[in-house]
Amino acid sequence: MQPEKWENLEVNKRKKQVGVRHVKHILAQIQQILGDPLEKSRPLKERFIGNCRTFSVLLTSYLRYQGIPVRPRCGFGRYFKPDWFEDHWVCEYWNQEQARWILVDAQLDEFQCRLLKIRFDPLDVPRGQFIVAGKAWDRCRKGESDPERFGIFDMHGLWFIRGNLVRDVAALNKAPLLPWDGWGLIDREQESLIKEELGLLDQLAQQTFDEVDYPEIREAYETRGGLAVPPIIKSYTQSGTLEIELATEKVLK
Repeated sequence: MQPEKWENLEVNKRKKQVGVRHVKHILAQIQQILGDPLEKSRPLKERFIGNCRTFSVLLTSYLRYQGIPVRPRCGFGRYFKPDWFEDHWVCEYWNQEQARWILVDAQLDEFQCRLLKIRFDPLDVPRGQFIVAGKAWDRCRKGESDPERFGIFDMHGLWFIRGNLVRDVAALNKAPLLPWDGWGLIDREQESLIKEELGLLDQLAQQTFDEVDYPEIREAYETRGGLAVPPIIKSYTQSGTLEIELATEKVLK
């Protein structure tokens, strides 16, 4: 086999790394590619292939290890395309000196900042540039924003925002799943939601932006149907819908 064909096969195989959920598995695969210490920079061809969620959960893990309060956040970035809110994940940490939560986009390196013409510090993303899913839901439900401007590729609308809201609630409860994972209230048709469910989502939306109301969010996550991540979830991949056992990341069918 020619070297370039072998290289393409390896790249296609490693693209599946974007579907790895657990940090311990991500770190293990990084070292399988190249066994050097994790703090050593890798050449592009020897790096783990991830997405915005990968960057966010890795940074969350690193900062928690250092005792810094931090959480991954699911929402929408408005700095990728004009007049558009792109499905995106960032990290939010507590800055003790400044007494505030700060958004960090760990995915934005020097190359991406130059390509996207980013005019802000990725280590302190302005709140107007990244909209947490709850705020997006709140704005759209009140008619202040157009839900069709929130999404990714050909997927957009209030149903998409609802999915990110539930994922953000799960992330705040230390269960940050993949952007294409679904369960409970994510999997419901928008038209099938009853008044009580919409009310719950409205309430959670307001509790997840600005000052996050952890006790209320935690209680809702544990006691209200459709929020907590179950042992088996659906994953809507390019290969089709899969059933995944989360503990092992095993595909059941």
